[in-house]
This record gives sequence, structure tokens and C-alpha cells, in this order.
Amino acid sequence: MPDSLIAASEEIVRKADYDRYLAALFATQALRRQLITLYAFNYELAKTAESVSQPIAGQIRLQWWRDRIAELYGGADLDHRLANALGEIIAEHDLPRELFDELIDARENDLEEAPFDDMASLETYADATSGNLMRLAARILDAGAGLDQDAGRLGIAYGLTGLCRALPYQAARRHLILPRDRVAELRISIEDLFSGKADPGLSILIAELAQNARTHFHAGAGKRVSRKILPALLPGALVPLYLRGLTRPGFDPFRDPADVPVHRRQLAMLRAMIRSRI
Repeated sequence: MPDSLIAASEEIVRKADYDRYLAALFATQALRRQLITLYAFNYELAKTAESVSQPIAGQIRLQWWRDRIAELYGGADLDHRLANALGEIIAEHDLPRELFDELIDARENDLEEAPFDDMASLETYADATSGNLMRLAARILDAGAGLDQDAGRLGIAYGLTGLCRALPYQAARRHLILPRDRVAELRISIEDLFSGKADPGLSILIAELAQNARTHFHAGAGKRVSRKILPALLPGALVPLYLRGLTRPGFDPFRDPADVPVHRRQLAMLRAMIRSRI
């Protein structure tokens, strides 16, 4: 894996996905490089919707990656540095192809203005994106299939929390990431939402999403995990910190910051490493 690719990937992940970058620092150097490569690939998928002006262009870009993954599993040597680096990791750890395929397929939701009919479809998306990414990271750290369930639940918790935190940004893009059935039932004005105006119904829905995230977090956390494997799960350690801010009284996602200071995130991950559990 070329040093120049690693340096470029580290810079991308550090800027675009700092929580996972921070978590990867707790892995050994060789495995850290592999995690960073995986996260750089995830960023390439995640930025698709923001990089195109028409959904069809995004679909073409995702299909390009779908085809490259198929070629990698066929043993091809590609003329693409990131794809080849990913292929080396896939071969070394025998990573399941379906996790990549589901991750790419789920990203097509990002190209739709309102992709989620209900809470179940939103959680399915969080599982296929954040959940599968955490499953793949755990397998890179040699967890095998035994940690897939817990990694998935923690990934869903982190994904749902991230969607809540991203609400102002997505609303500004006129992208509705909330379940449409609850938006209708709570009489949340989509136009007000896209204009950055919160109402009581939105607070109720954020609280529901936060509770679902907590449920998944508690289902996946609490078990002792090898410190070699734990860096794959460390983003999950931040879920309680983020949810505390999102559910504080009077919280307005368009007015109040939903972030957590870096030093508190670092301490949460360090505490998890010391305890050998999320």
C-alpha cells in the first residue's frame, strides 16, 4: 500500500470523518492503515450525493464502485490506487462481499429527496451504511463473524445519532432524512424544516430517534472486547455523548450545536480502551 496513498487517505478521513480517524489511531500501525483505507472508501461513497447535480450521475458513480468491487472479488488488478488497496485488504481478511454491496446499494438513498418511508427503513439504511462499515472494520481487526451482531447494533446507534446531528445540513440541501410517516403524523412542515425552522413535532421526532439509538447502543455495548478489535467499535462510545446534547431541554437543531469537544471524544474512546468495552 503506497505511503502517498496512505497519507492522502489519512488527510481525507481526518477532515471528513474525524471520529473514525480518531478511533483508528488506537489500532496498530499496519491495521490502522487498513482501517483508514476502508474509511476513505466509505467517504468516496458518502460524498456521492453532494458531488453530483443529478441523481443519475450519482447512480453511475455508485455503479462504478459496484463494478470495481465485483472485479476485486474476481481477482482483478485495477488501475485505481484506492480500489487496489481495498482489494488487498479484502483478500487478506476474506471480507464478505455482501457487506460492500449492501453499503453501496444503501447510498442510493442519499440521491433521493425523501428516501425513508418509516423508522424501519431509516434503521435499515443505518445498518447497511454505518453498521456494515463497523462490521468490516471489526473483521479487519480479526474479529471474525462473531462480533457482527454487536458491531451492527453499535453501528446503527452511531448512524442514527449522526443523522440527527446532520439534520440542519441535510435540510439546507432539501434532503429529508426523517421518516415520512412520522413527519406527517407530527404535522412537521417540510418547507419550514428546509428553511431551518424547528417546531415541537421535530423535537418529539428527534427524541424518538435518540431513543432508538440508545436501544441499539445498549444492545451492542457492555461486553468485553479484545483491545486489538475495539478500535473498530470506538465510534460507538461517542453515542451517549452526542445523544446527551441532542436531547437536552429546549434543544433546537438549527440553533444549538450538536457537536462534542474533541477532548471529550478522545477521553470517551480512551476510557473504552482501558475498560476493554464500549
